[in-house]
Amino acid sequence: MTTPRSEPVLVQLGARPEEAVQLFGPDARASYPADVRARLRADAEIILSRYPQARSALLPLLHLVQSEDGYLTPAGIEFCSDVLDLTGAEVTAVATFYSMYRREPTGNYRVGVCTNTLCAVMGGDAIMDALRDHLDIDHGETTADGAITLEHIECNAACDFAPVMMVNWEFFDNRTPASARELVDALRSGAQVTPTRGAPLCTFRETERILAGFADDRPGALESSGSAGEASLAGLRYAREHSMTAPRAVTGSSDDHPDLGAEAVAQTVREKPAPAPSATVPPQPTNTTETDPPTKGK
Repeated sequence: MTTPRSEPVLVQLGARPEEAVQLFGPDARASYPADVRARLRADAEIILSRYPQARSALLPLLHLVQSEDGYLTPAGIEFCSDVLDLTGAEVTAVATFYSMYRREPTGNYRVGVCTNTLCAVMGGDAIMDALRDHLDIDHGETTADGAITLEHIECNAACDFAPVMMVNWEFFDNRTPASARELVDALRSGAQVTPTRGAPLCTFRETERILAGFADDRPGALESSGSAGEASLAGLRYAREHSMTAPRAVTGSSDDHPDLGAEAVAQTVREKPAPAPSATVPPQPTNTTETDPPTKGK
């Protein structure tokens, strides 16, 4: 009796062509014209001069080429590879690890809505839904006029200002669906918009050039944006009002500090950092040899 043969199964490896995880779209340019390449090379030399090891400049160089195209293209990857003498695979591996490097064309304003727990509870999800409807686009998409790219964003460590939006990495605090709609309308109209903290907005490509390490010439860009919000400072304010201070450092044993007690001293000792590893190798036991058989019960 013979066993019938099964039909072969085709297993497709990697992402499907239509998936958004593809790094390069069909319209991405493959190389830079000579004049663009020369201009980028001059900028790259400035960036490289800041690093003792050339490959350390890869992250700002990726921002530089992203400022040229609005996202990473084969031309940008090839440029970084040539400048740093890396393979395209090495550059791409780094570029795809970080979410700040775009894989698809980006609008003039990258609008992010924080939908992590606290912002979501305070209205972040409602803001995201309102902007989806208002702009008629979904997460990761760009409006037809190329003005706005809408995205979910992770926590921006500004929970006391929740719900928070960011536009090209600048903060817009305490948003509502109504104020979020007003913000994107102002951006699309070309009006000058100033964030809650920070300098007036510039375009995404201009922001990328700043992140590459070049001067930020916006008025007020180098001024302090203020301290933490009132919610973050509530604990500090309460401690000062009630003359509360941190416990003083304790060293030694409980005998050295009879006023504290053994438990307080032990707690302080437990909180000390572990000692650094020893630079010496401890001696091996000498009561056995390599030829001794293993002994049970010891």
